[in-house]
Amino acid sequence: MTPFATTNELFAALADERPGDVVSALSHALQCAWLLQQQWPLDEELQLAGLVHDVASSLEPRPPGCHAAAGSQLVRGLLGPRVAALVAGHVAAKRWLVSCEPTYRNRLSDNSRGTLACQGEGFSALELAEFEASQYAADCVLLRRADDDAKQPGRIVASLGSWRPLVEKYVSRR
Repeated sequence: MTPFATTNELFAALADERPGDVVSALSHALQCAWLLQQQWPLDEELQLAGLVHDVASSLEPRPPGCHAAAGSQLVRGLLGPRVAALVAGHVAAKRWLVSCEPTYRNRLSDNSRGTLACQGEGFSALELAEFEASQYAADCVLLRRADDDAKQPGRIVASLGSWRPLVEKYVSRR
């Protein structure tokens, strides 16, 4: 798996219109970024993490292992360590939420409930403590909640192209 070297490579992967869980992969990415932009307008890195959090799932062939870890490796060089850490942590945040909020599992989509079993279900006490001690745990939870809410068919959000200036701003910093 070769990390993305350019904005064009990243955008080619994000432009995936294949059917997703409830909406297409592209619609899901755009909705997630948009929701984070609405809720946290000053946190551009969080918004970018929302845009790219599932990018590894859009590749053919799909990288082996956890899509969050693979996605983190794919975007780290372009978008920086915090965006990469948030992408890496969005699955752990789902597991944390399952462990800490008894009703959280009920709001997961069917697909997310199915993947949860492969991802390890809830956390053990040690895993819970490790996640909570991580630098970006709270932000990973924000990303995860947006991830769960970014599955509304027909939601009108900005196009992929509208995110290019922000992505290029972060790429130019590398």
